[in-house]
Amino acid sequence: MAYTATDVKNLRERTGAGMMDCKKALDETNGDIEAAVDQLRAKGLAAAAKKSSRTAAEGLVGVAVNGTKGVAVEVNSETDFVAKNDQFQDFVRKTTEVALGQSSDDIETLKSASYPDGGTVSDKLTNNVATIGENQQLRRMKTVSVSNGVVVPYVHNAAAPGLGKIGVLVALESEGDKAALEALGKQIAMHIAAAFPLALNADGLDADMLSRERAIAAEKAAESGKPAEVQAKMVDGAIAKFAKDNALLSQLFVIDNKTPISQVVEKAAKDAGSAITLKDYVRFQLGEGIEKEETDFAAEVAAAAGIN
Repeated sequence: MAYTATDVKNLRERTGAGMMDCKKALDETNGDIEAAVDQLRAKGLAAAAKKSSRTAAEGLVGVAVNGTKGVAVEVNSETDFVAKNDQFQDFVRKTTEVALGQSSDDIETLKSASYPDGGTVSDKLTNNVATIGENQQLRRMKTVSVSNGVVVPYVHNAAAPGLGKIGVLVALESEGDKAALEALGKQIAMHIAAAFPLALNADGLDADMLSRERAIAAEKAAESGKPAEVQAKMVDGAIAKFAKDNALLSQLFVIDNKTPISQVVEKAAKDAGSAITLKDYVRFQLGEGIEKEETDFAAEVAAAAGIN
């Protein structure tokens, strides 16, 4: 071998190509880094780094469960077309399985974890960018678990088993019948997909979000022209309603639109003869929070054709 591990690292940083592609290029050029760069460029494998600046807001959410632990992972691509690609789907599925074995939700740790086909998750992702030809990003993951009970997965409008645009996990702590818990978890997961709760309970709602809501409510109350003490009650009432509508346990069950989720769980516990605690949940919706770029397609075509 006429090159070192440092040479492979440098070539990867310069080209954005996968580790195995870099090693192969160095093998074929007898360790000549400049020649290896040219070879990777010629094969189109050095394009990954340049693509990293393009907005990736499409893709897939993967969910997986193993025993009493479950994980959701979001992997983004630039277009929905890539989300239908078998290679991309296989990557999301296997990366989600790798995530199940992690001890934290740190995305950088997941990237450096071993990938089933060799190398790391990051290596495979970089290779996918080069071979598929679109920017792709491993965005986030979240794990939930119970000591006794079930973690129930649900994918809304699944593109493939365990893959879709909305992925949900429900963690139910209980010694009750597993089949009954699974059925309850599935119903709650479907509710979560539809109702988009922002936290498990009111205490978990983001403080900054509540401050913004309070400011909006105060402005509306001031417009009413009512006395200050009445305005204060109006603001408190608005915040209480916001918390009730956006905390999962106080949301009204979408199936009957009248029973709070907390009571749905209590009733299920009575029927099962064992206490049930809705311990945690995950709801990942593809691309939420990502600002998509607005593009003028006609202008792009004209620019590519050299038309002023």
